[in-house]
Amino acid sequence: MTVSGGRKAVSEHVRYEVDDASIATITIDKPARRNALDDEMRDAFYAAIAAAGADDKVRCVILTGAGGVFSSGRDLRDLQNRPPEQRGRTGDNVGESGLWHLAACPKPVIAAVDGAAVGWGVEITSHCDVRIASTRARFGWVFVHRGLVTDTAAGTWILPRLVGLAEAARLLYSGEMIDAAEALRIGYVQAVVPPEDLMTAARAEAVRFTKGSPFAMRRIKRLLWQGLHQSVPEHYEATKQALFECFVSADHKEGIAAFLEKRPPAFTGR
Repeated sequence: MTVSGGRKAVSEHVRYEVDDASIATITIDKPARRNALDDEMRDAFYAAIAAAGADDKVRCVILTGAGGVFSSGRDLRDLQNRPPEQRGRTGDNVGESGLWHLAACPKPVIAAVDGAAVGWGVEITSHCDVRIASTRARFGWVFVHRGLVTDTAAGTWILPRLVGLAEAARLLYSGEMIDAAEALRIGYVQAVVPPEDLMTAARAEAVRFTKGSPFAMRRIKRLLWQGLHQSVPEHYEATKQALFECFVSADHKEGIAAFLEKRPPAFTGR
């Protein structure tokens, strides 16, 4: 993968683009393999996430798949070529911050899911902050049918926090596929739209997120994800520190000025 000017990352099967609305779109693009990811694609995917996180222009990230499918997960053909003792050691889904790469990205991340999201593919959607599905989206935590546990730990750690323990248990124990309507019913996705409206809906959500202060957004996202495993005293102290940082930021000053002057704020992220 190459990154040019911090604005555009390119690999054969992972596309990364930033538009004039400050929205980055990462597209998994290998329809011939149902967007299954091998090690090279996984590394390109994480590089694209890192590029979005480091680019001051980017305010929000959309993840999607090409060809009417989100991702069928790990490329089992690639995995089959590895000795069993090496199959769980082909990469780390957790970065230096101690969070998953998507959770550690300081920008809101929206999954725009069309077609199947299975295995590692559905785990990626769990790492996102918001999920929007097309009517033909399907979700499957199929690991039990492959003799495996969830490969990034999202299914057993994030999923119960999203849909509740009992619903997560049903999905993980059965390994059954659910459709978009069921995903909406249990609260896994936030909206279901026709396939032709999916990216429009995802972009509309992303635009809403670009209106706020990037300085505050980085701290809100960090507090949200770190708060899932902190005690109340730990979380309160982290919030106090983040609040102090906000009070002395240029974005806070601009937010107050914009309110008093009755105009939209022009945040800079500083």
